[in-house]
Amino acid sequence: MQKSIKNLSQARLIVVKVGSSLVTAEGKGVDKQALSNWAVQIAGLKAQGIQVIFVSSGAIAEGIKRLGWDKRPKAVNELQAAAAVGQMGIAQAYEEAFAPHGIMTAQVLLTHEDLSNRTRYLNARSTLRTLLEKGIVPIINENDTVTIDEIKLGDNDTLGALVTNLVEADALVILTDQQGLYDSDPRKNSQAKLIGRIAAEHPDLERMAGGAGSAVGTGGMYTKVMAAKRAALSGAATVVAGGRVPAVLERLARGESIGTLFTSEHNRINARKQWLLGHVQLCGRLTVDIGAERAIVEKHASLLPVGCIRVEGHFYRGELVAVVNAEGKEIARGLCNYSSSETQKILRTPSDQIEAKIGYIMEDELIHRDNMARPW
Repeated sequence: MQKSIKNLSQARLIVVKVGSSLVTAEGKGVDKQALSNWAVQIAGLKAQGIQVIFVSSGAIAEGIKRLGWDKRPKAVNELQAAAAVGQMGIAQAYEEAFAPHGIMTAQVLLTHEDLSNRTRYLNARSTLRTLLEKGIVPIINENDTVTIDEIKLGDNDTLGALVTNLVEADALVILTDQQGLYDSDPRKNSQAKLIGRIAAEHPDLERMAGGAGSAVGTGGMYTKVMAAKRAALSGAATVVAGGRVPAVLERLARGESIGTLFTSEHNRINARKQWLLGHVQLCGRLTVDIGAERAIVEKHASLLPVGCIRVEGHFYRGELVAVVNAEGKEIARGLCNYSSSETQKILRTPSDQIEAKIGYIMEDELIHRDNMARPW
């Protein structure tokens, strides 16, 4: 799929972000009935061949309940302790909710640092892709036990967008206690109208969502709009809808218009290629043989270790390198799945022999075609 989807009936991979109030009985601890409801809907999506990643809040609220505290603490160390305790309950509750459907879940804790560091970014993506390939539903939450700045309202909206870009999902669905984006604050204007569809690049979007310096103010909608804008950078559409709408996920997947759909003007493939080409500094060079050159230029194939004959420079996994032919002409550039020292050891090596050479295997390719760009 090269262009942003027009509705969720076209989506094959969806990231679903659910707010704390929808999974913790308004902050009183895990709502097992609510989780069971999400599990039923996600099982229905999976039966249609749609892959789902679930971004869930609620660890701190569950931890506070388990610790018997009367109110949410303000001290960071106590918030982190509550998150650590609460994660145990969240993980167990999701496992129990999905078990009747024969679906296995996996807990993945991330921080923004994981998604800004290229090596950890690639490691996280590989893990999530593997889980999806095996039919497992990843349950993602921010690792509040070790973060400080990230423990704040609306942060998981951003996390949902980052995960959407990470796995190149077709769409991000943000379920909340609001019905979507209105043209004015519905709490102050009874005539406010729900916006069914709008471009994520719309110039007035932040104002309508109550951004900085605006008097509109629509609660937590600002972080959701910013998440939609972020997801749009990789060509993904975003839906913000009420989480208590019956069968909301299944109905969205059928193409129903619920809440607000934020469309992206970015071509999905071109957006990623432009991001790669926008990097000025290259960390190294990989020289390839004639067979690999033809595969890359003519077939737009990935670069395999067997076709690489020389490595230059010092780089880490996930850094940008140039791909050159035997004459030294650059034919492409991309993110290398192995460091320069690892690449040196697996030159001219078939992919099924990588592990024998270095003791492990990250990917079959040195550079996957999705992470490679050719401006010529």
